[in-house]
Amino acid sequence: MTATLPISEIFCSVQGEGLLVGTPSVFVRTSGCNLRCVFCDTPYTSWRPEGDKRGVDAIVAEVARHDAVRHVVLTGGEPLLAPALPELAARLAAAGYHLTVETAGTVFAPLPIDLWSVSPKLASSTPGADAGPWRERHERARWRPDVVAAMMAAGPAYQLKFVVSRPEDLAEIEAMVAEVGADPARVLLMPEGTDVAALDRGARFLVPACIERGWRFADRLHVRLFGHTRGT
Repeated sequence: MTATLPISEIFCSVQGEGLLVGTPSVFVRTSGCNLRCVFCDTPYTSWRPEGDKRGVDAIVAEVARHDAVRHVVLTGGEPLLAPALPELAARLAAAGYHLTVETAGTVFAPLPIDLWSVSPKLASSTPGADAGPWRERHERARWRPDVVAAMMAAGPAYQLKFVVSRPEDLAEIEAMVAEVGADPARVLLMPEGTDVAALDRGARFLVPACIERGWRFADRLHVRLFGHTRGT
């Protein structure tokens, strides 16, 4: 029997974030996460995991239905928690797809990936006391510089994409970037929010911060195009 992964959704859209923004891509979203970000915009993969087990063969066939699209994004949740992810990535790479993995950078596995899209979580992501034991678990796991450094070194390319809630986050980001020795051109700041008004508010302080530090501003194109909608 083929290996299976817990899948929340598979859909085709354009990449809304990061260095490949605007690129037509098939998104394979796994279900399950080892973090519980207070601002999580896909709670159906973390706080309340949904989905079903799908075989690698079925997933590859679903991706191939979009025959003109050659970019695939493996996302979640935290896709690297799925034991069969290396098998899926190998199959897709062998078929000639460009692969991006979207990860929080808390667990590592060697993968035939073209772009490691790493989104380390800041202190502002930690949920409150009402999250119970998840508050401590999240805080303990959210920043793993050793894992992030391994992904940066694995190649061939990486981006560090920080979700920023407030100007006070900038000092923490500077320390994290320095700890792993990231290339400033590979550091992206993205405003936290799931509506255009929130994105605009964040842009007002993030754009000057990026100019000052040589980092990149990363908008959320999919939110502007489709709103906060699943399957986009």
